[in-house]
Amino acid sequence: MKNTFLIYLSLIVLMGTKSFAQKQEVPLLDREIFFGNPEIAGGQLSPDGKFISFLKEYNGTLNIWVKKFDEPFEKAKPLTDNERPIGGYFWTYDGKYILFVKDNKGDENFNVYAVDPMAEVKEGVPEAKNLTPLKDVTVQIYQVSRNQPNIMMVGINDRDKAWHDLYKVDIATGERTLIFENNNRITGWNFDWDENPRLAYRTNDKGHSEILRIDGENKFTEIYETNLKESAYVSGWNKDNSKFYLVSNKGDVDLTTLYLMDPKTEAIEKVESDPKNKVDFGGVFLDDNTRELLYTSYTYDKRERLWKNKKWAKLFSHLEKQFKGREVGFSSFTKDYKQMLISVTGDKYAPDVYYYNSDTKKLIHQYTPKPKLKENEQYLAEMKPITFKSSDGLEIPGYLTIPKHQEAKNLPLVVLVHGGPKGPRDYWGYNSYVQMLANRGYAVLQPNFRASGGYGKSFLNAGDKQWGKLMQDDITYGVKHLINEGTVDASKVAIMGGSYGGYATLAGLAFTPDLYTCGVDIVGPSNLFTLLESIPPYWEAFRKSLYEMTGDPETEEGKKLIQETSPLFHVDKMKKPLLIVQGANDPRVKQAESDQIVIALRDADKEVEYLLADDEGHGFRKPTNNMAMWVATEKFLAKHLGGRYQEGGSDEVMKRLGEITVDVSKVTYTPKEEVSTSKSLKYTTTDISEGEYDYSVTIEVQGKTIPMASHRSVKKEGEFTTITDKAQSPMGEVVDKLFVKDMKPVKREIQQGGQNFSMNFNEGEVVLEMMGQKINIPADGAVLCADIGLDLFISRLPLTEGFETVFISPDLMTQKMKQLKVEVKEKKDDKFYIVTLTNLDNTNEVTEYTINTEDMLSTQETKIVPQMGNAKITAVLKQDN
Repeated sequence: MKNTFLIYLSLIVLMGTKSFAQKQEVPLLDREIFFGNPEIAGGQLSPDGKFISFLKEYNGTLNIWVKKFDEPFEKAKPLTDNERPIGGYFWTYDGKYILFVKDNKGDENFNVYAVDPMAEVKEGVPEAKNLTPLKDVTVQIYQVSRNQPNIMMVGINDRDKAWHDLYKVDIATGERTLIFENNNRITGWNFDWDENPRLAYRTNDKGHSEILRIDGENKFTEIYETNLKESAYVSGWNKDNSKFYLVSNKGDVDLTTLYLMDPKTEAIEKVESDPKNKVDFGGVFLDDNTRELLYTSYTYDKRERLWKNKKWAKLFSHLEKQFKGREVGFSSFTKDYKQMLISVTGDKYAPDVYYYNSDTKKLIHQYTPKPKLKENEQYLAEMKPITFKSSDGLEIPGYLTIPKHQEAKNLPLVVLVHGGPKGPRDYWGYNSYVQMLANRGYAVLQPNFRASGGYGKSFLNAGDKQWGKLMQDDITYGVKHLINEGTVDASKVAIMGGSYGGYATLAGLAFTPDLYTCGVDIVGPSNLFTLLESIPPYWEAFRKSLYEMTGDPETEEGKKLIQETSPLFHVDKMKKPLLIVQGANDPRVKQAESDQIVIALRDADKEVEYLLADDEGHGFRKPTNNMAMWVATEKFLAKHLGGRYQEGGSDEVMKRLGEITVDVSKVTYTPKEEVSTSKSLKYTTTDISEGEYDYSVTIEVQGKTIPMASHRSVKKEGEFTTITDKAQSPMGEVVDKLFVKDMKPVKREIQQGGQNFSMNFNEGEVVLEMMGQKINIPADGAVLCADIGLDLFISRLPLTEGFETVFISPDLMTQKMKQLKVEVKEKKDDKFYIVTLTNLDNTNEVTEYTINTEDMLSTQETKIVPQMGNAKITAVLKQDN
């Protein structure tokens, strides 16, 4: 019996061991589970709680749907039929409309649309109204009114590509009213509880950020300024609108802190900073009805809230107890804050959304965005916070994920580097990239390298001018830390990331070529010179900050640094395989960044693969494209690291992969042509005759024709000839006066909307005076003033067929010189020439003149195709002149 018992016991142990081993095996999960469209996502309650809107697939793409709250989701109806996933949407405060934004194939030129959620249609979707029907504009939404729910305040950059004018939009009719023509570098607006514009944000010529008090129409007073190393923003108003909440790290403050500031007296009082003295101030939650501050938040390894309201604190504590080990967040509220949608997330949990009613205490599950992910939750891996020291001893936080049921020993590693770089950071929670990689057998390191946000000003600014240097060390030393601990196999390490993470991938392969086995670069810049040259014009306010991070390409020191840190110039050091992923319409990191390094690697006989999607921008958003990218990425990583991968994919995905896979032997790149500026201009005469001239002006834009009039006066005033243009604009009369001597501009004076600007043209520089500041703009070459009287100068050039010359002109908005090219395109008869003026910094900006060389006075007709909006302005000299 004894032996029988022992045999029986041994069998139980063996069977148990086998059963246990089977439980440890993690199946290869279909990539569709991670990257396919969610069944339902982005739920929002209507302001009265009677309806719920959400995102769901319609014709293969996430679109907006709506249903009555008490109806099943199957009863919902679609509201939109977009080809690209909806980027974001929200209800107006009266519930009459849902507003959403849409760009074109990822180019980030967003228009704002409105759709009626109650519209009845028999088939398809209701018609969505484009409230900003302009091409090539990036509309910014500043405010949607609670008091007048039909009104929205937006910024539109159709007039000037770099800066946004302020418009009021009637959502019902689409009518737009210009409120403020932005000629002084305003970057944003802030409205108080009564929806009065009280503050404006401005970026000055140094790149510093200013908060301005609005004292009346076109009257601003600077009340707060932060330099390139600091930050400040307004986060709401107190109950009586007398003070605003200011979040700032100005001066000797390291961690951003919450203050109250009186805009009239400029007095500031501290409200709160991190009680643990570890991280930046996170955010405030204000009740729109009571105007009460409900909580503040801070993000350490995980997010924590400090409740100011006992009722809300109790409510939240009750919710947290229902979902231990996960994070609870507020997704949507009704207008009275009594009904809400609650998001429940966690590192190894599929997200869920619940409805909660604070009166009835009802907690009702609404939907799980990815039910198949929910079914496989037991196979998701845990994300753990870690810290390690960089090359200079700086402590770097991050997260480490070890594949489920695997020992943290001798594992292949993927370093997943976040974008930004200055400000963003990685967070604890569910991450589809992380879980996908972990399921394939890789440990995943997410380092919050210096310049990542949330850890204080010193940590943030420690990344300035450290691209490819100390910032790269922070990543490198994270890998070394895991290798030294025995967690990672040193021969199987990949680096991967998007945007700055793509740059870090290229830099890792170039500057630490023996550390990595391979890399995956997603929309990463390879040449910092071309990156900085090609930033979107509406990033102009951000330019100085970029230079602070990367180096200033306008200085010799900056050029040297950029040359050192651009991976393109270090291709000779790169020796590990690379997969590059790019969107053809990316406005931030343009296709040229990938093309350049693909060519350089190809020509150096290095191993490189290239995916290029013609319908994507800064990263892949279309599920089919994303899935195709992951087919290639999985196979690439498995080939070089030895992990698991899912063979093939659907016919649609594999077809798309074939379409976006580039034959690297056929990639070409043409660098921007450098054009020399003329040192001086030669004229046929230096005489400009006196006279008075009237022009009829028409502006054709958005299908409308707007008639205007302008008057020019040319006079002799002492040693100067003066050219004065007067015109009526939507913001009142504009008077522009240019003083000329010996065919050279000497001084320019502008009066517009109660503001005065001036330019003094000195040897080697132009001094701009505006808003109490003096700005020196270097001038190397022949200088003219492109905005006033330019036809008088062009008509005196030795115009012949084939004639061309290049000069520079100060730009009032960018406060830099722009390079302009004059070309004779056609001779119409003995005295008329067709002449074009092209801005070489933006070749879409072209002015066409018909020059009368006989009177040498005026432009008969001017057609302007501005940078944005495809407007046309025609100015015709009246015949009686």
